Amino acid sequence: MLSTQFNRSWAKVLIETLTRHGVRHICIAPGSRSTPLTLAASMHPALICHTHFDERGLGHLALGLAKASRQPVAVIVTSGTAAANLYPAIIEASLTGEKLIMLTADRPPELIDCGANQAIRQPGMFSDFAGQRLDLPRPTPDIPARWLVCALDQVLSTAHHGAAHVNCPFAEPLYGQDEAISDEWSLALGDWWDSEQPWLTMAWDDAHAGALTTQADWGQWRQRKGVIIAGRIPVEQGARLAAWAEQLGWPLIGDVLSQTGQPLPFADVWLAHPGAQRLLQQAELVIQFGGSLTGKRLLQWLEQCRPQAFWLVDPLPGRLDPAHHQGRRIVAPISPWLERHPAIRQVPWAAGLTESVALARRHIALKLADHLGEAQVAHRLNELLPPEGRVFIGNSLTVRLVDALVQLPVGYPVYGNRGASGIDGLLSTAAGVLRAENKPLLVVVGDLSALYDLNALALFRHSIVPVVIVVINNEGGQIFSLLPTAESVRERFYVMPQQVEFRHAAALFGLHYRQPRDMAALSACINQVWRQTAAGAATLVELNVDPHEGAEVFRQLVAGMAEL
Repeated sequence: MLSTQFNRSWAKVLIETLTRHGVRHICIAPGSRSTPLTLAASMHPALICHTHFDERGLGHLALGLAKASRQPVAVIVTSGTAAANLYPAIIEASLTGEKLIMLTADRPPELIDCGANQAIRQPGMFSDFAGQRLDLPRPTPDIPARWLVCALDQVLSTAHHGAAHVNCPFAEPLYGQDEAISDEWSLALGDWWDSEQPWLTMAWDDAHAGALTTQADWGQWRQRKGVIIAGRIPVEQGARLAAWAEQLGWPLIGDVLSQTGQPLPFADVWLAHPGAQRLLQQAELVIQFGGSLTGKRLLQWLEQCRPQAFWLVDPLPGRLDPAHHQGRRIVAPISPWLERHPAIRQVPWAAGLTESVALARRHIALKLADHLGEAQVAHRLNELLPPEGRVFIGNSLTVRLVDALVQLPVGYPVYGNRGASGIDGLLSTAAGVLRAENKPLLVVVGDLSALYDLNALALFRHSIVPVVIVVINNEGGQIFSLLPTAESVRERFYVMPQQVEFRHAAALFGLHYRQPRDMAALSACINQVWRQTAAGAATLVELNVDPHEGAEVFRQLVAGMAEL
């Protein structure tokens, strides 16, 4: 059998094995060495193929697909630095739990460390950030197909969260005849080809998997004074958690990604109020669901609070508690855990917090004028959300203002990259969310975040649903305006204003462009997009705001609340 044909057979078995583990989306970057994988994926009827010319963006596209679909997503790239560009997405997935399967094509061993073109040492290149790793040999008929499917099944069955890295060396020739040929090597798998199951099914006993158990003393604890902290949790669980907390009569402080509707909104403002802090000191039990909290005041309160007990419930492993509380780290899915720990109807013990929230609401309304500004956009974000849509929030100052200044609807899907909280790949991740669900999408990012992932605008050129990308142009990374450094140093080495206009970026990638001058115009142009039903390119909305307004207003709101 010719090498070209066997490379194709090897790749065909590999790609088929992925589908047995739930892979339906596969993201492909151009490259020669990855040709066997690319052709196998493109011809598989069960796979939806996505392409992008930027491997760093491609990894984040897969991340967004995995976030929204809750399915594992595969990526195919060629060898060399193309593979290295997947690292940021792998790091994010390792912290937030999305399942990614990175297929990196590679040169065969005889071309490594000898000066061959586009050849680097790829095995283990992602270190511990790839939770599972498989370094395949060069394809050869001397290795039975059953070994390949067994090896892949083992890796994919144990990759419960984060990324798995499968390194795939291929020797030339990579191109040749495409016609069907007799392939005794893969046909040896027999009726596996006619099934939908893995070749090797891995079963874990309860001791290994961590059986969900009921906390024996829950009956006593639920009658005491508790506080619920909601971090990043799945959208369908937000309303369930809010109802559970309401029945207990316990205050729930929800993060922007908690999907809970934030029953006590504006927490990053009212937590600065001394009266609220005194009331919360009475908490005997704090239960946190999910990690990746955004609000600085909430993190500070968790750092200093000393309840009698602290529990953290999340399906991901790891401590997830930067304050290192003494307590219980419960690795469990949230909804089943709530079912095992039913609430009882009780009178709210911290009803006084509603007064703090009302005080914060009035304080915010008085402070924020009607002119177009970063804080105003965050406060009125609800007016801009697409009906039955989704919203993706960027990092840095953007997510902090949204977390502090708006109450999002309960159960409304909110997405973000709050694992490593970087600005790389934000637009690409949002594009993945869009493609996974095909629901109207609002994206809100800062100007530096947009510049850092500008190539991702190519992913929004053809959408079957309305999309708006809001770029808040505050001339740089204004989150650094909060640093206690000299202004000249901040401007040159931290904020880095670029003085760019995104009109040209929208034209470059064929997107629609708007530049509203006030809040009324902003609301009108975005809601006009939501009323459209025809497919087409996304609309990029650029907001030119006062560079220092967002950070300064936020600082004044917190300081003023502390004095009320």
